[in-house]
Amino acid sequence: MKLILRCQRILILSLLAVSVFAPIVFFSQRLKNLSHIGREEFVQDLSNIKYKTDAALRLNAVEQESGEDLTEPKQVVYEDRNLGSGVSYSSIENHDSQESENAGDSIKFSERNETNLERKEGQKSQQSELSSTNGEEEHSSQTAIEHEQNAHSQYQQMINEKNKEMRDGDCNQTSVSHDKHLCCQSKKVVDEMVTEMKDQVIRAKAYLHFIPPGTNSHLVKELKQAIREVERAIGQAIKDSNLSRSSLQKMRSMEATLTKASSVFPDCSAMVYKLRAMALNADGQVQSQKNQATYLIHVAARTTPKGLHCLSMRLTAEYFALQPEERQLPNQQKLQDTELYHYAVFSDNVLACAVVVNSTVSTTMESEKIVFHVVTNYLNLPAISMWFLLNHPGKATIQIQSIDNFEWLSTKYNTTLKQQSSSDPRYTSELNHLRFYLPDIFPALDKIVFFDHDVVVQRDITELWSIDMKGKVNGAVEICHENEALLRRMDTLINFSDPLVAKKFHVNVCPWAFGMNLFDLREWRRQDLTAIYHKYLQLGYKRPLWKVGSLPLGWITFYNQTVALDRRWHALGLGYDSTVRRGDIEQAAVIHYDGVMKPWLDIAIGRYKGYWSQYVQYDHPYLQQCNIHG
Repeated sequence: MKLILRCQRILILSLLAVSVFAPIVFFSQRLKNLSHIGREEFVQDLSNIKYKTDAALRLNAVEQESGEDLTEPKQVVYEDRNLGSGVSYSSIENHDSQESENAGDSIKFSERNETNLERKEGQKSQQSELSSTNGEEEHSSQTAIEHEQNAHSQYQQMINEKNKEMRDGDCNQTSVSHDKHLCCQSKKVVDEMVTEMKDQVIRAKAYLHFIPPGTNSHLVKELKQAIREVERAIGQAIKDSNLSRSSLQKMRSMEATLTKASSVFPDCSAMVYKLRAMALNADGQVQSQKNQATYLIHVAARTTPKGLHCLSMRLTAEYFALQPEERQLPNQQKLQDTELYHYAVFSDNVLACAVVVNSTVSTTMESEKIVFHVVTNYLNLPAISMWFLLNHPGKATIQIQSIDNFEWLSTKYNTTLKQQSSSDPRYTSELNHLRFYLPDIFPALDKIVFFDHDVVVQRDITELWSIDMKGKVNGAVEICHENEALLRRMDTLINFSDPLVAKKFHVNVCPWAFGMNLFDLREWRRQDLTAIYHKYLQLGYKRPLWKVGSLPLGWITFYNQTVALDRRWHALGLGYDSTVRRGDIEQAAVIHYDGVMKPWLDIAIGRYKGYWSQYVQYDHPYLQQCNIHG
């Protein structure tokens, strides 16, 4: 019985083995016979499909052009003269687009060469099937592709060689002149590519406008994706001063997408209208941003920085902690000595006064002969006094006065200087117009140099006292030079349409600048020019004779009473003009930050701030505690 069961098991297992292994052997033999013949036929079928598809697409494209009333614009080949080759950003063949989508940033130049060889072989086989017209089109496409590959390889080589210089962003710092040229050349290529990509984004957004809202078609997705990719490449170029290796591919892909969109929306007039509307809208936004920026700059100019406010408060607290006898500055017996060099500055800014005094004293040969008269208001008198008590300028003499102590101002001239019709404190400030009362403020002096508080003295200016004033009252630098940004005319600030103004003054007279002025106080008193100023000040309250500020009143008051100084005495424009030449600044005896961009503000022009900050004691404990840094 056991023997019978064993035989049955062996028979069942044998039949099972035959049923399993027999089909395997049969099909493997069959596949072996078919593989050799089938592989060749399958490869031939694929190659025929590839080339026939490309040929059919080109023939279809030709038929569409002949059937349309409107002719598409010619594909543009952008040339770079520096590279000596043309770069085509508008190749729209289907196999090029597919290649640009599949290609990654890690593609190698050897693989590109193989692809070019395959493409050339495919083009040769297509020429035998297409007509002569199609052959010409293929030849131009082949030329554009070769130029593109050549330009791309040269561009990549140049970028790799000069990547470090481009990241620094300054071609002028390259050590070798040839390297400078290559660096600037590569930077120019990057700039041109970025400009082209920006144009592509604008065109793509214009096409998106034509598509009805809510549409989620393949073209919409492709346009949005292309916009994102190109904008990302632009952002990288702006951030790193360089372009990634895939940027050219993204540009080609975007151009192919734009070509598809142009075939869907062939109405050129609608595109022109949309682009013009976008340009007008962009211009309006730019103008709005400029107006807003100008407004914010003027707001910043009127506002006291937090650090300066903190410094004034600390100095004021320290001043009132002193005993009355400890608040006296030294050398006060020299204040009326006419043999000394007297300077005046009217300001409510502690740091500004400190810079004017420090720069003047440090550049003079005889500091013991310098007397500085600082006039401020009662709020800032303690702070400015305490500053110079703690930081006295060596052998020079300092006098601090308050405008509120001039009781004769309201009684003699019947004015408080508070009637200015402007909300800008720079114009409504009493200190701004106090300069017209210099002979009354300093009755014992014969000459004085008046400084605005936004100036820096760069060399010894004691030679000013030896200048022949020729019987004039005011010595100043003229500002009517036509080749400069600080060109001014009398009618820019004075209303010559008023009969009184037109009768008394001539519009072609060359005006001059406040900021560094030499005044002959004896001649001023003799001609009583303060009364003339006061007369026109009162007339200006009744009718518009000039724009707000003290400068137009100064032109009227000292009309035909000003002697022109050499321009090297006074350089202007550092508070609003970023194009002042460095040579003019360094040669000037006094530089002036006239304008709203004062050097103590965050909106100051950076390239000029160093001339001012070198005279600020940033290591002073009070400046450190108030976070005032250079």
